[in-house]
Amino acid sequence: MNAVDATEHHGTSANDPAPSLLAVIIDTNPHAWALLEKSLPLSKGIANILVFINAHLACNYANEVAVVASHSQKATWLYPHENQPQQRQPRTDQDGDISMNNNNNNIVGESAQVNKYRPFRIVEEQVTRNLRELMDSTTSADVQATTATMMAGALTLALSHINRRSIAWAEVHGADTSVTDATQTTSSGRSGGSGSGGRAVTGSEGLQSRVLIISVSGSADSAHQYIPMMNGIFACQRLHIPIDVCKLSGDAVFLQQASDATRGVYMSLSEPRGLLQYLMMAFLPDQRSRRHLVLPSRVDVDFRAACFCHRRVVDIGFVCSICLSIFCEPPENGNCLTCGTHLEMSEYGAKPAVVARKKKKKKARANGPSGTATPTPTSTPGP
Repeated sequence: MNAVDATEHHGTSANDPAPSLLAVIIDTNPHAWALLEKSLPLSKGIANILVFINAHLACNYANEVAVVASHSQKATWLYPHENQPQQRQPRTDQDGDISMNNNNNNIVGESAQVNKYRPFRIVEEQVTRNLRELMDSTTSADVQATTATMMAGALTLALSHINRRSIAWAEVHGADTSVTDATQTTSSGRSGGSGSGGRAVTGSEGLQSRVLIISVSGSADSAHQYIPMMNGIFACQRLHIPIDVCKLSGDAVFLQQASDATRGVYMSLSEPRGLLQYLMMAFLPDQRSRRHLVLPSRVDVDFRAACFCHRRVVDIGFVCSICLSIFCEPPENGNCLTCGTHLEMSEYGAKPAVVARKKKKKKARANGPSGTATPTPTSTPGP
């Protein structure tokens, strides 16, 4: 205890729980947000997400957050951003003196920013500024070129940031981030380690990491990203990093599989206007808190895959016996498009030979066609 102000000043000790790193992927597809304009505009959605991020940062002073935008033509960082603008200089007049002609609105706005909690203000300023720059740089040709979103690229950026921050945390705090096959089974039946991103560690507890995807695009638009998307899902599954999915409209096959494989939370919102309530109640608890909660789960998960030739989600397909590539129809000349192996298709597509059935001979039946003898009437005996 401090003898001056009678307060306790302490840093991060070995007994303190490890902080949580939340990587938020925001789907900023213009086509999909245009359909939600009446129920949830993009500006209100970003405002709700910022409130949720502030709540995550308020849970622990050491918590971290990263925000990635999955746009139509690229995936980019919203926070943290490397190229930050320099601090704004005060206004000066012609003589070089500080201008005193600021209006009252600017003074009120600046004082409100000063009185705001600094981590909240930094995240809000960078996210809004970088998102505005992203929208301004999007041309009409980019919007007309595709209706998809770069979800696979955004997931790769998030995983790279998680890996970099986990290594940095381990070097500073001495946590062992070596991945082991051991996992902890919680009372709710979900498994998750206690290492970096939920991994099992042999030393002190590492950085807790998770990914939250706020999606508005459909599954048909992301079928061409099946391979990189599944690679990212398998990486999260190997590192025990849960992928939470908040679906504002429609349904996505790959995101269902991502949430189910990594034991995350998948929720398809029936009312997008309640986004903030869903975020605070279902997606705010981290891995440590989820061990004591009953999480919303999805039973009817769609496990269909996309073909490697046309990127279409198929129910029945052809699988290469060497590299396990999936095709909706036999490849040309029987050569696998992925590994080039010549596949024997035998007589696929040929009409089967129809053999006429032999007619069975009817057996002759005794006493007529019925096969049963007609009883002969007997006379009634007399007295």
